[in-house]
Amino acid sequence: MLYLSSACVKHEKIKDSVEELAANGFKNIELSGGTKYYPGCEQDLLKLQEQYGLNYLVHNYFPPPQEDFVLNLASRNEETYQKSLRHCRRAIALSRKLGARKFGLHAGFFIEVKIEEIGKNISSARLADQEKAMRHFCEAFNSLKETSQGVELYLENNVMSLTNRKNFQGQRPFMLMDHDGYLDLKDRIEFKLLLDVAHLNVSARSLGLDLIGQLNKMMPLSDYVHLSDNDGWHDQSRCFSENSGILNILKNYDLKNKVITSETCGSISDIKLSQSILKQSLGIKE
Repeated sequence: MLYLSSACVKHEKIKDSVEELAANGFKNIELSGGTKYYPGCEQDLLKLQEQYGLNYLVHNYFPPPQEDFVLNLASRNEETYQKSLRHCRRAIALSRKLGARKFGLHAGFFIEVKIEEIGKNISSARLADQEKAMRHFCEAFNSLKETSQGVELYLENNVMSLTNRKNFQGQRPFMLMDHDGYLDLKDRIEFKLLLDVAHLNVSARSLGLDLIGQLNKMMPLSDYVHLSDNDGWHDQSRCFSENSGILNILKNYDLKNKVITSETCGSISDIKLSQSILKQSLGIKE
């Protein structure tokens, strides 16, 4: 099934993002970050779901909190850690209300990222004790699994841009950036992988790894995949074109039975064209 991220269009209220997508024929919508908190958000989503016959997924930094913070279950800052736990529990509860069977969140960070640095150049910072951070993260994830009540939890691979690779001078500030990171976490906890191919494309280049080799190992491990295009250096959420390098590589993999979310930003016409190219090139159905 092919979903489209709500973050592909820019509105302050999730109601407006979902309504724009639904009015343009998109029925499968992954609710993601980028909008602001407001009272009545959940009721609006339920009304739109009934009105347009929508299928939802809830992803990472959604629903929007009343006060912004950096979601990080590996944080050694107790306030951030507790806020992250509460947010994930709220997201899981919302998933149940909306009939969403999966909730994907990013694997943890070994650094304390500032709000304004999310998705951008991250200033060099002292890494936390990685063993303690991993234990903290695993305890949090396992506690969420115990109360997920039918919502499957997925961990998404983090992205390491070339700029951040240079800033951290060979250190690994994030969990789960590649297959080795996957194995490291898998040795500690049982989890399902949300494979973000665009993230992996950037991380593989930054870490000096072969993208196809990484995909060969990681694609069979996941039934839930995020797709967008980029230049290989930074996560750009670009729409797909017929000559996309990532798309040509993906043609070698069977994605027909996976849940796919497109995270491609642009005009509605650009997004529609990108979705059409994805479906035709990879044999993905709505």
